[in-house]
Amino acid sequence: MSLSILIVDDEPHLPHQFARFLRKHDYEVYTAPDGDAGLHIVQENEIDLVLLDVRLPKQSGLEVLQRMRAIDGDIPVVMITAYGDIQDAVAAMKAGAMDYLLKGFDLEQLLLVVQRVLANSAMSRELRQLRRERSANYHFTHIVGQSQQMRTVFDLVARIAASDTASVLIMGESGTGKEVIAHAIHEQSARASAPFHPLNCAAIPHNLLESELFGYEPYAFTDAKRQKRGLLELAEGGTLFLDEIGEMSLDMQAKLLRVLETRSFFRLGGNKEVRINARVIAATNRNLEQAIQDGIFRADLFFRLAVLKIVLPPLRERTSDILLFAAQFISDFNKLLGRNVTRIAPEAQKLLLAYRWPGNVRELKNVIERAMILSTGEELQTRHFPQEIIGHTSATRVPTHAMSGDPLEQWLHKQPAGPISLNEVNERVEQHLVRWALHTANYNRARAAELLGLTKVDQLRYLIRKYHIEA
Repeated sequence: MSLSILIVDDEPHLPHQFARFLRKHDYEVYTAPDGDAGLHIVQENEIDLVLLDVRLPKQSGLEVLQRMRAIDGDIPVVMITAYGDIQDAVAAMKAGAMDYLLKGFDLEQLLLVVQRVLANSAMSRELRQLRRERSANYHFTHIVGQSQQMRTVFDLVARIAASDTASVLIMGESGTGKEVIAHAIHEQSARASAPFHPLNCAAIPHNLLESELFGYEPYAFTDAKRQKRGLLELAEGGTLFLDEIGEMSLDMQAKLLRVLETRSFFRLGGNKEVRINARVIAATNRNLEQAIQDGIFRADLFFRLAVLKIVLPPLRERTSDILLFAAQFISDFNKLLGRNVTRIAPEAQKLLLAYRWPGNVRELKNVIERAMILSTGEELQTRHFPQEIIGHTSATRVPTHAMSGDPLEQWLHKQPAGPISLNEVNERVEQHLVRWALHTANYNRARAAELLGLTKVDQLRYLIRKYHIEA
């Protein structure tokens, strides 16, 4: 399909001369004698480039440019100007024009400018399309979840994305999708067109983490032959995602706190302060409040990071999302593997719903990928799932009446074989409830205490010692 060019110029002959020349080079060309006519053509047609005269009747070319940008902010415009109007052309470029031509140019010069601007415009269109596709991948409708817990998370993400300066702390077990949520916040914020740089603090040795974040100057240490910019600089205007922030050493925590408070830092070996404009989103699967009590995490850094906080629930607490995730992963792997899997067998669905998913969404994704590789038809069946899921489900199957989520009711349905004292019942129920809470909270004591309605973690510690529970 031919690219289309609009020439807006009130001279009687030149526009038609340009049009004839450009049509010979397979461009579709429109002409307009004034701004209103040109704007009408832009509104009614797909225009790839505008050649716009600076001096027009009724309104100036600069005014037409501003109105044109309001209609289509991405349309490339080249100004045509006489020698005495160069200042106007420069003003037009500041307003968004891509180039200008001085009148008296020959047709070959015109062709070179047209080809160059259209080539740059094509690259810009492709980049914009890639950004739109990337943004769509992280749009809320593409982050799976219909449970109430996830609806709450989606609402938080929307609110946080609208305010793109405060730090964010995302908490949740490993595999719950913390980086996906961080990326969604970035992509829905005003920083979406700037970089998103992730860094796993647990994967970088402590002695290298500082140079990764801050960069260094030449000869700051052995083997530092040239300047290196750290991720804090590379994320300028965008987002720095610090995963596993709970694994950061105390000295690095102090340095990060200073960055968050001053929005500046020094490269290693440098004496020039570097100012930054990057949003920091941190994530952890650790209980940072407990880490503060244990003296391994700074309270002041926690409060600075947790200006806005999101807690992601584990998959076992939102079973209504399991099959939604599975369907999404099947769709993704159909494209990747060239398959056409359309469903999961009913018995296989029961396996997925009954399993506890200690690895959360990441584990489910791996299970679906494995099943699709092993299957040959359009349906995933029980035999395609790993033994730990099949074995776990069969080993823990209980009567239908015992499927209640109430742990006390589940214990009572075990029906003790012989007589038992009330005191023993009380202790056994209490011990069972403590074990249940710890397991449900993935041995996060603060969360387990909440599940038991305890106001202090010390009360839970007493019960753990009382019943000799390994936690």
